[in-house]
Amino acid sequence: MISIGSRKHWLWRAVDQDGYVLDEIVQARRDTKAAKRLLVRLLKKQGLSPKRIITDKLRSYGAASRDVMPSVEHRSHKGLNNRAENSHVPLRKRERMMQGFRTVGGLQRFISVFSAVRNLFVAPHQRHAALSTHIHRIRAMAQWKAVTAAIA
Repeated sequence: MISIGSRKHWLWRAVDQDGYVLDEIVQARRDTKAAKRLLVRLLKKQGLSPKRIITDKLRSYGAASRDVMPSVEHRSHKGLNNRAENSHVPLRKRERMMQGFRTVGGLQRFISVFSAVRNLFVAPHQRHAALSTHIHRIRAMAQWKAVTAAIA
């Protein structure tokens, strides 16, 4: 939950098995309609449905997944969605540094860019040797420099 002014908003995130943020959306409510909106948006963006969905115990997810993706296995358990919960940490740190967000639109624009850039630089959440992590970061910096040089 994120406070913007005196109103509370919910940040919905879809994270894959490696911890990469696939999509996120800011909504004022935490109901079935909002969950359906996230799932439909995610399906359009990804192009194919996942094998399973792991969520927290909010019942809106179950109702939405039965309507949008009835053939997909839905699991909700206390510890299964840790990957999604841990993906909130960098955003929370940045939110504190920025002293919150002023508008919902500003938050939505910020998180879409923030997550895309973070996905580029974060190494996959698997045990790798230090050399492979170092090579991943070098490639990410080269990609970043190529993109920013093309824009400038």
